[in-house]
Amino acid sequence: MKSLSRVLATFFGLGLVPLAPGTAASAAAAIGYLLGLHRLAWPLYVVLVGLLFFAGTAAAGRYASDLGRPDPGRIVVDEICGQLIALAFLPGGWVPVGISFALFRFFDIIKPWPIRRLESLPGGWGIMADDVAAGLVAAALTRLALLFF
Repeated sequence: MKSLSRVLATFFGLGLVPLAPGTAASAAAAIGYLLGLHRLAWPLYVVLVGLLFFAGTAAAGRYASDLGRPDPGRIVVDEICGQLIALAFLPGGWVPVGISFALFRFFDIIKPWPIRRLESLPGGWGIMADDVAAGLVAAALTRLALLFF
């Protein structure tokens, strides 16, 4: 079970990238979206992201506990999930995906109020919730940006 938690929490080892693992994970999610996730029927997309959220919450909490740190940088399933939320239902073009990626990374790194407060939730909930919130904010702002461009 420890191995499975580590594999999911690091998203198949992507979190072990030495430089900017969170950005690497967000980029992987964006590329996956461009390569085909945007073609999924919306109910299937929602179910997959929901399953990733709940499985990621459990895995992140377990792996963080194993490492003895509250939110280790090598846990990136939260970035994958948050980026997929930011991308949800966008067309699969470079411009919308690029805007979504940039906005998600901005809000994930800066963590303005109230996003930062979500980190204080216990265990995997705190690891995942701030990225979900950053994804929701990025999703809303991406749609606004696309209305003007």
